Amino acid sequence: MKDIFFTHQAQTTPYPIALEVERAEGVYIYATDGKRYMDFISGIAVANVGHCHPKVVEAVKQQAETYMHVMAYGEYVQNPQTKLAKKLTDNLPKNLDCVYFVNSGTEANEGALKLAKRFTGRTEIISFKKSYHGSTHGSLSVSGNETKKYAFRPLLPDVKFLDFNIEEQLSEITQKTACVIVETIQGDAGVRIPTKQYMQALRKRCAEVGALLILDEIQTGFGRTGTLFAFEQFGIVPDILTIAKAMGGGMPIGAFVSSKEMMNVLTHNPMLGHITTFGGHPVCCAAAHACLEVLVDDGVVKDVEQKGALLESLIQHKRIKEIRRAGLMFAIEMENEQIVYEVVKKCQEKGLLSFWFLSCPESFRIAPPLIVSQEEIQQAAKIIIDSINECC
Repeated sequence: MKDIFFTHQAQTTPYPIALEVERAEGVYIYATDGKRYMDFISGIAVANVGHCHPKVVEAVKQQAETYMHVMAYGEYVQNPQTKLAKKLTDNLPKNLDCVYFVNSGTEANEGALKLAKRFTGRTEIISFKKSYHGSTHGSLSVSGNETKKYAFRPLLPDVKFLDFNIEEQLSEITQKTACVIVETIQGDAGVRIPTKQYMQALRKRCAEVGALLILDEIQTGFGRTGTLFAFEQFGIVPDILTIAKAMGGGMPIGAFVSSKEMMNVLTHNPMLGHITTFGGHPVCCAAAHACLEVLVDDGVVKDVEQKGALLESLIQHKRIKEIRRAGLMFAIEMENEQIVYEVVKKCQEKGLLSFWFLSCPESFRIAPPLIVSQEEIQQAAKIIIDSINECC
């Protein structure tokens, strides 16, 4: 199978991990050679309820046997979409009462940017250095990693970048600004957590000048940081929320969420202001509804902070320069990029999957399924510590 993988399947890097997966369940991925791995990256913060959660699997089976794609998004009334929209908005602030379902995180951000420009009639977009919002042209235009962007220029015009968590720069947001797009916690930059004061000042400045605040919770959403959405910890509410990754319990789905008043501008002048064939796919929506039930109704989210604190306490090591954490979202900073590479590879040899950051090569990423047990946390911590000892 590896021959086919390397010959007939497009690659994202010259050096993929190329782990041959046979199956996955709960916190574990099983390879075709029989080896079991603790998945402590969750497909990059996707498998929040674990792999193949029984409730998600059952929802997928039932919906697949009922109907799958029947029409492009927004034309037919489909029960999986309406149920999910109701469940989602029931768990969001009142102004976030209207959901547009899409296929991925980058499309969610594309839709949010279009909505902001359409609603405000303005063109300037403000983002942040070291941010990551996706790989399509619009999302790439507002991402802060120039290394990933330069080969695809020219990109979207009228985009300005500020330093993250620097309150003095917020004066750059003016009445020319259509929107500010920001990760509530910067993920790919290495889990950079802003102060509550900064986020509230950002929210206030946007309101003062009529700029819309877009919070990208694609990685931080659905319980990853200890609350259903990270913005809850900062005492603010966005004008537009973008979500994806863990939303579908392993199925591909995303959304941008705003008020009904704002969303209505995409319905006219021109009609079909945003359109997607497969957005809101009924099987994906059924999976997402089941996932949300597990996270909220089954109480998975309430234990996330305690589990994160336990893992942090167990991976203290003199060769670790810093641990940055929100819930079960970790960046573990080492002395240099080479040590990070060696530790990640050593962890894999020992049966634990971690990963790198695109924009923070001196740190490695830990983001286990939120259903991870205390015993599994202790096992994982031992592997991490042993790996560091052997590599340093």
